[in-house]
Amino acid sequence: MKVFKYNRWLLLLIAIGLAAALAISFQRHAAEQVNRQVDMAIDYEGLIELAEREGKPVDEVLQQAKEAGITSLAVYDTTFKKLNANGKATAIAGSQLLADYHSGRLTDPLWQKLAAEGKIIGTEVYIVGHHAQTWKELKEDLPRRLGKDRVRLFTVGSEEVMAVKAHYESFVKMDIGMPTDEMQAVNDAGFYVLARPSNYAACTPDDVKAVFGRMDGFRISEVVFSGSQVLGATKALQTTIDEMKERNLTLGLIEATTQLQFYHQDGMNEVAKGVGYDHVARLYSVPKDEQPKLKIDTAVERWSNTDEERNIRIDLMRIYDKPSPNMSLLETNLKYFQDTHDKLVAHGYTIGPAGTFPELLPSKGLRALVMMGVAAAVVLYLSLVIPALNARPKTQYLLFVLFALAAAVPVLMGNGSKIRILAALASANVFPALAVIFQLDRVRAFKEKAKIALPRLIVTAALALFVTGALAYIGAAYLSGSLADTEYLLEFQIFRGIKLTFILPIILVGAAFLQRFDIFDGKMDDTEGVVNQLKKILDMPVRVKTLFLMGLVLIAGIVFVARSGHTSGMPVSQSELKFRAFLEQAFYARPRTKELMIGHPAFMLAAMAFWRKWPTMVFFALVLVATIGQGSMVETFAHMRTPVYMSFMRGIGGIVLGAGIGAIAMVLVELWQVIISKAKGSKADS
Repeated sequence: MKVFKYNRWLLLLIAIGLAAALAISFQRHAAEQVNRQVDMAIDYEGLIELAEREGKPVDEVLQQAKEAGITSLAVYDTTFKKLNANGKATAIAGSQLLADYHSGRLTDPLWQKLAAEGKIIGTEVYIVGHHAQTWKELKEDLPRRLGKDRVRLFTVGSEEVMAVKAHYESFVKMDIGMPTDEMQAVNDAGFYVLARPSNYAACTPDDVKAVFGRMDGFRISEVVFSGSQVLGATKALQTTIDEMKERNLTLGLIEATTQLQFYHQDGMNEVAKGVGYDHVARLYSVPKDEQPKLKIDTAVERWSNTDEERNIRIDLMRIYDKPSPNMSLLETNLKYFQDTHDKLVAHGYTIGPAGTFPELLPSKGLRALVMMGVAAAVVLYLSLVIPALNARPKTQYLLFVLFALAAAVPVLMGNGSKIRILAALASANVFPALAVIFQLDRVRAFKEKAKIALPRLIVTAALALFVTGALAYIGAAYLSGSLADTEYLLEFQIFRGIKLTFILPIILVGAAFLQRFDIFDGKMDDTEGVVNQLKKILDMPVRVKTLFLMGLVLIAGIVFVARSGHTSGMPVSQSELKFRAFLEQAFYARPRTKELMIGHPAFMLAAMAFWRKWPTMVFFALVLVATIGQGSMVETFAHMRTPVYMSFMRGIGGIVLGAGIGAIAMVLVELWQVIISKAKGSKADS
């Protein structure tokens, strides 16, 4: 029997790297604990619409929304669609004025005179103000938006009028500028302003300064730019950065619809880096077409999970358009706001302007020790699957030095972003494999043990599962220690290779297994190793039913990989969604299905397969499936936006529940074997 030795010096280096990784992870945890304030926001226009639909005074609805927990109201650039509706200004097409003149509907003699003299041009838009502050801002904004050559002022009697060269239908939808009257109304009602300015065409530094100058004097919680560009893109971004830093404003970035990174806005990365990642918050809003499908309690749970698991700190809510049963529309929305507020507070959040992460930049020395630990783990794995290398410690040390220098030196020099990703990828794959391999080496020493009773076997398997999980968690610490910084917590950077982590640990464990066991139960010497056993597998005759089973396994594998992540598009059944909802209620963090339903029960059954001397091929298959659970526990930590403590508790919950499900499976298998055995005995007696 092959005996693989574990190099103690490599184990020591892994332990040193683990200490460094844990130090970084504790720094990360401290940064995450500081960032516990959520801004509950809603569009100012949304509350105005709600008041109008319910026939309630606006001030009354605003006060009730504030009492229900809303802290900020989003104010957008005004448009003439809004101004025409609220009566603060009127824009009318020149063609409409001429049509009214010729039909006799234009009754004002001064305008009649202009039309008669040919001074009304059909392709222009004519604007009249009815609110002094709005008119003042229009005279500032329109020349900036359109250019001075397209805007002219003239008087009709004593009234000042603006003529604009523009296509009317496009003009009334065009963003104009931030309305100070709305921002004042928001502040007067006790809310912060969530500012949503849009960019200008060919934006200049003066344009940027004008926008921020208009915000002066108002209480602004965050600035979240509207449209596909941030203000200042592409040639005035530095001015945007300077203006935001001068006012100590927080930049809000919108989470992408895939729930991964951000909705792309030109210039967002430059502005975020310029203002500092400690002044950036993530924003989420339930899609407009999805909210009507959600019951209030489901939507509330969505907000709780979103803020907890994805570091969302700006909850931009929407009003419900239809009332819940036995409730008015206003009551429905106030309940929605209040329940969300109470849920977040119950989870330990405070409500107010969005919290942000403090700057998290672990020391280069700690990070270099992590890189060296990963290098040691890679060499250790190679020594456990290559017998010749296992017998040559000096070669192991040489490999370690080469790998460690390649990984640690770039980090110490202040670079190493790609090396850190490679180290994280290695951690996510190698450590789960090492954890399983360690158990394989342990059980080989018990090969001649007598059969043990089922209760003891269940306890033994559960303890082995917990030990293996603890060893796999070393990889989680290394993964977190490799990547943890503010860019990763905010998802400006993401872990690459998640799909690979679903498959590679299985391959790594498979190679180690074939070096240790004869999967043909004595038909082949296990010392022949991986290659010869693979050749024998490939030379085996295949029956139709075997092909069918292999097809099922292939389909299961495709589903397993495709359902993971954010961009697969593979649907999840309603029954599974309900099961997930139950787990979210029952556990601090919902355990992953692939752990509690697949990987960990397979681990328990693998222990049973070994002790009950099932065919080694069955034991092999169960070990590979068990590896899925260990890999998944570590891969969870690759989602760096999720707090490290939540990822830790998610894995613990998965082990506990998975061990329970595995124990039930073991009992059922034992009962089935007893029944089959008795049936065979009865048949033999007859």
